[in-house]
Amino acid sequence: MAKTIYIAGLGLIGASMALGIKRDHPDYEILGYNRSQASRGIALERGMIDRATDDFASFAPLADVIILTLPIKQTIAFIKELADLDLKEGVIISDAGSTKSAIVEATEQYLAGKPVRFIGAHPMAGSHKTGAASADVNLFENAYYIFTPSSLTSPGTLEEMKDLFSGLHARFIEIDAKEHDRVTSQISHFPHILASSLMEQTAVYAQEHEMARRFAAGGFRDMTRIAESEPGMWTSILLSNRETILDRIADFKERLEAIGQSISKGDEEQIWNFFNQAREQRQAMEIHKRGGVDSSYDLYVDVPDEEDVILRILELLRGTSLVNIHINEENREDVHGILQISFKNAQDLERAERFISENTDYTVVIK
Repeated sequence: MAKTIYIAGLGLIGASMALGIKRDHPDYEILGYNRSQASRGIALERGMIDRATDDFASFAPLADVIILTLPIKQTIAFIKELADLDLKEGVIISDAGSTKSAIVEATEQYLAGKPVRFIGAHPMAGSHKTGAASADVNLFENAYYIFTPSSLTSPGTLEEMKDLFSGLHARFIEIDAKEHDRVTSQISHFPHILASSLMEQTAVYAQEHEMARRFAAGGFRDMTRIAESEPGMWTSILLSNRETILDRIADFKERLEAIGQSISKGDEEQIWNFFNQAREQRQAMEIHKRGGVDSSYDLYVDVPDEEDVILRILELLRGTSLVNIHINEENREDVHGILQISFKNAQDLERAERFISENTDYTVVIK
């Protein structure tokens, strides 16, 4: 039976979600809310949604499923608003927030006793691009789509959401809201603090040591890439998960102090163990299997500085979907090759390695 889906927030996540739903459920009607006319216009023009509004409450009573793809504070405000609307009985309400406890607590406060179902969610996918204009039907492919059930999640709700999102080609997983926030504080939230702190420290240092700007590449570039993330979103994330994040900051201070003591004492064995343990722990992690935030698979090729060499490689990869191409110039002391090509899945990565290795004598490294 055809359903009516209401997506509130037609940014990159919401618009890409609409495309994924339409891929497997072309008969579903998709309604969209967005404050700005620009994203509404793009979503309508490109057929992502069937109807649009800038009045959130107007479409809510029509929906079988309501998905809030909005900043955390606005998501909570809309949950409060939904409590006073005449919604369809049994309507499913979900969200896409990067922290879950505050949102789940808000729903259990405002929607308790209402004939609605709620299931928190966090699609761990994204891009440096924003807005409906950047929507990508494959944005969620192979990425984790995390569900955090609550007391308002009735039996069958999760299965209905998985069916709705089958066209996203994501990997669905279920976890407690509080545990979600603990895990993401370590592997997502705290790294953003670290990247921005490192960037701030380097910018100040470079005022007296100008060459620091010129030599910054390789590992520094990879460690600080996420410092370019949208500040409003990250302010909201930190403030909605503050206790857990403060715990991670305190823990990290202790670890920095420990390695500082080892350096001060000249303890060669401790320093060696520090680096070796980190290397072994990283090699053992799921990082190399991907499927989380900003998933990509990187291939490095040592190519000579010759005319048309990059065009030749790209010609070999015709028909393969690329995420990014980067030429590593100047400082390459911790980079595996001059040409870095990123892919979205392991199959494309392996295919590219095979084609390049079979048709050239260049050194190819997968990381």
